[in-house]
Amino acid sequence: MTENPTTPEPPAHEPSAGPTPEQHAAPEQHAAPEQHPAPDQHAAPDQQAGPDRHPAPSAPVPPAPPAAAAAPAPAAAPTAPQRSLAPLIAALAVGALVGGAAGGGIAAWALADRGGSMSAPTGPASVTVNDPEDATIVTGVVATAMPSVVTIQVAGGGAQGSGSGVILSDDGYVLTNAHVATLDGAAGDPTIRVTTADGRLWDATLVGADPIADLAVIRLDGATDLQPIEFADSDELNVGDRAIAIGAPLGLAGTVTDGIVSALNRSITVKSSAVPEAPEAPEAPGPDSGGPFEFWNFDIPGRDSQPSASSTISLAVIQTDAAINPGNSGGALLDQDGRLIGINVAIATAGGGQGSAGSIGVGFSIPANFAQRIATEIIETGSASHGLLGATVTDASAAASSDVVGALIDQVSPGGPADQAGLRGGDVITEFNGVPITDQIDLTAQVRALAGGESAELTYVRGGRSETLTVTLGELG
Repeated sequence: MTENPTTPEPPAHEPSAGPTPEQHAAPEQHAAPEQHPAPDQHAAPDQQAGPDRHPAPSAPVPPAPPAAAAAPAPAAAPTAPQRSLAPLIAALAVGALVGGAAGGGIAAWALADRGGSMSAPTGPASVTVNDPEDATIVTGVVATAMPSVVTIQVAGGGAQGSGSGVILSDDGYVLTNAHVATLDGAAGDPTIRVTTADGRLWDATLVGADPIADLAVIRLDGATDLQPIEFADSDELNVGDRAIAIGAPLGLAGTVTDGIVSALNRSITVKSSAVPEAPEAPEAPGPDSGGPFEFWNFDIPGRDSQPSASSTISLAVIQTDAAINPGNSGGALLDQDGRLIGINVAIATAGGGQGSAGSIGVGFSIPANFAQRIATEIIETGSASHGLLGATVTDASAAASSDVVGALIDQVSPGGPADQAGLRGGDVITEFNGVPITDQIDLTAQVRALAGGESAELTYVRGGRSETLTVTLGELG
């Protein structure tokens, strides 16, 4: 994989051979012919000691009061360092969590059975607690956060799909995935309908999309008095913390699954057609770069398939075992207090057939702090900023001369940020702002998670000695 001035560094497309699961990009759900329960969807059992039970309001539970900040997403919070185990990715192939279609193990559903219409998925208008005396923490989280999660339907470019989103402000700003809002780049001027938890339907417009982060902001037309989601500080998460997903898998709005934070600072790559091709082609990735995640491919009668993805994106993510399925894309991953810790974006599935498209307990979510920064910038300026190191890199583990894992610098751009900081070809970057770097995917994900102009501390190995320096990142064009 290479880090270059214009696009994320694309690792090799070929997934590693072996029995490892395929990785599929977050479920934005395409209209399925029938709504059957997704195969093997297991909400992870409560994995914390004790029943975690507490009294809940009597049924039905009224919506919780709006979060303290009713305005669009507050000022950008610092992005959490993201650590990864990139070797996992090398053996996984990804397909979209966008509802109803996906590459690899997620089936692509045709629209013919829907007649091209955009009917609203059905879902609970309120959360009903039948036994308040035996309500759990999850019940309380649902009562608090459900009013802030929406179901999104998108049509355009001859395609149609659905996903999820979270409300950012009382006047209708909603955060979702870019591959949901744009049908992975297929819809330049999408028609968007949104269903809120109380059953109301809204027309919505696209405010802006950031395909590098796979995030987008839409706005509900004429909306007032909506309940914004409350953001948690995703930098404070621990492995083992509770993680609760709310979204619309397979069009089933208001679906709740429960699990834990399985890992932090994971790095993944996803193929994306929403990212424009670079003016100059990046260097070819090495053979050990691993197969990237792939968003779903359209399969629509009377229309050519979606063009092959032109680029890949590298994302620093949270891993969770809470069940995530097609249609959960853009939906909420919450902590035990009902606060947003991530935006669901990708899953891993086992097998390559249409019947195996479902959760196997390996899902990925964009950290809340990073998502909040991107959303704020989109709302304020229409676009978002991403860092640029100005160097092409490969996996150090693939170099015979390297005795450490990390991102091996092949060459630096003259006068670029890496060059100005004193990095040079042959250096192996092993840490980025304290986050271990095991390969090129890790480094790219960390660099892109920061805004242009931000500074970062890098640890690198040169001539067998470990050194540290500070680099001021450029801005990805």
